[in-house]
Amino acid sequence: MALFIMAFVARAFTVDGPSMLPTLHSGEKLLIDKVTYRFRPPERGEVVVFRYPANPREHFIKRVIGIPGDVVSLQAGDVYINGELLEEDYLSEKARGDVPSVKVPPDTVFVLGDNRNNSHDSRSRLVGCVPMKLVEGRAVWRYWPLTSIHIMELPPTFAKFNRQ
Repeated sequence: MALFIMAFVARAFTVDGPSMLPTLHSGEKLLIDKVTYRFRPPERGEVVVFRYPANPREHFIKRVIGIPGDVVSLQAGDVYINGELLEEDYLSEKARGDVPSVKVPPDTVFVLGDNRNNSHDSRSRLVGCVPMKLVEGRAVWRYWPLTSIHIMELPPTFAKFNRQ
């Protein structure tokens, strides 16, 4: 029964590294929902776990910024989705550097770490737009440490983008 649940329903995941600071810290434990994306695609703003395209034995955790058809760019540290500024009050600092416009291909997602200046994400050619077949699921619940138990919710800034 446990193997079935881990393979098809949910799995535990331990955050490793600083790429999602301040949202997630290294050592925190999350429950990853593996069912939802069988019925609907990821939404902008969701935190997902995926297999690293350059080495599928490794897992990364990042935030979905762009979905298929979106045009994503970074200008002066700000993220733009389809030409609209994404106001990210959940970040500690803006990203350094610019990223020219990227059109997210079908069956992929554009992901960024919340710690933009210390994240290996879709801006890297080794990651790029992540194929959906590599996405394991979405983070739904932080259960460790006990003092930080939290249901993972979308930042409100994504509401206007997800209604489109």
